[in-house]
Amino acid sequence: MNEQRLKPVKLLILDVDGVMTDGRIIYDANGVESKFFNVKDGHGIKMLQRSGVQIGIISGRESMVVTNRAAELGITLVYQKALNKIGPYEEILRATGLRDHEVAYMGDDILDVPVMRRVGFAAAPADAMEDVLPHVHFVTRNRGGWGAVREVCDVLLKVQGTWDEVTARYNLH
Repeated sequence: MNEQRLKPVKLLILDVDGVMTDGRIIYDANGVESKFFNVKDGHGIKMLQRSGVQIGIISGRESMVVTNRAAELGITLVYQKALNKIGPYEEILRATGLRDHEVAYMGDDILDVPVMRRVGFAAAPADAMEDVLPHVHFVTRNRGGWGAVREVCDVLLKVQGTWDEVTARYNLH
């Protein structure tokens, strides 16, 4: 992993299914959709936000569950039903005034590759599709939905030198 790619990052954009979740979609008898999110990932996102790094979501599907999770985490850059993720990515760049090298992206499937090829730092969970792997700078040890996002958040905090400040409240040292 090239740490120099992480230093300028001011925004982490996440895919949802297979990254923030394990990719499973559950429908109850009434057709109500559910997804499993990992609280460790959520805590990593909150710590990254406290360090000043913004978070965005670009998802190929549309789901009220994602809308609710994004709201709970204070994520306002949310784009759903984006089968072509470059359009929303460029909207995010315009809205934030950031450039490609200041953005990190985490995805797991071939829909994510066009954005991965643009950003300064691309990551994938351990169970990402094989065709994605040549396009990333970092593959997590954990699978999507099982702490993979937290790994990327922690790496960003440590490389950018904000880990100690953000975790001071936990008396780790």
